[in-house]
Amino acid sequence: MPEDNQQSQLIIGCHESSAKGYFAMAETAVKIGANDFQFFTRNPRGCKAKLIDPKDIERFTAYSHEHGIACILAHAPYTLNFASKKPEIREFAAETMADDLNRMESTPHQMYNLHPGSHTGQGAEKGIEEIVQTLNRVIKPEQTTMVLLETMAGKGTEVGRTFEELAAIIDGVKLTDHIGVCLDTCHVWDAGYDIKDDLDGVLDHFDDVIGLDRLHAIHLNDSKNPLGSHKDRHEKIGEGCIGFDALSAVTRNPRLRHLPFFLETPNELPGYASEIARLRAAWDNS
Repeated sequence: MPEDNQQSQLIIGCHESSAKGYFAMAETAVKIGANDFQFFTRNPRGCKAKLIDPKDIERFTAYSHEHGIACILAHAPYTLNFASKKPEIREFAAETMADDLNRMESTPHQMYNLHPGSHTGQGAEKGIEEIVQTLNRVIKPEQTTMVLLETMAGKGTEVGRTFEELAAIIDGVKLTDHIGVCLDTCHVWDAGYDIKDDLDGVLDHFDDVIGLDRLHAIHLNDSKNPLGSHKDRHEKIGEGCIGFDALSAVTRNPRLRHLPFFLETPNELPGYASEIARLRAAWDNS
């Protein structure tokens, strides 16, 4: 990395299907011009996980070094709710995450992203307490994986709709070196943070409340909805209410440009390739 702590190239990729295996995901990333990628650790709506093949990991590791895959981000399944008022649901989340983190050691020193959960009517404060208890059970000192809490749009009873709620979770985690944040541009926009007209102000607030040193990744998505809608509906880059110029500015911001970016836009592979190419062109011309 250059001495000014800025990446010399844009680190960007999209969400892929882990059913293909690590090597195949890396191949697909390279084909669409990506140098990172995100994947679900298992069925996003269930609990079944594909067995990890050591030979696949070997091929993936060699291919990544050869083709410049900078990093990968695992995403926990949507079914996990760490803030539920039902003990059996929290227990399922804890067991699944523990298994995921164990599996992540096949590709050490990567990241694991999760939605903090929904408090299901018991209130955000109680939900945060439940999340903290689960994370303290599951996160181990020997793990190499960084756990990331995702910023949320604030629909329903979601926890993590404000930077303050995420900070409260982080403050309660004992192994603080293993916890960070993934900022989702659609989610923070829908939560009411104006990254289009006041990006620096939003980053200042994030730094004051959480600390920018805790920010490890960005989900780069446009939004179908206006600022503060709390609806969480992703849109293709440049076709939503945030717009291409504002999202391109996120990738080029001096405080963010060293981070990896992951597209979760409603696209097939050609669409992702087009978004990556356009964002790279704006980066190169900046």
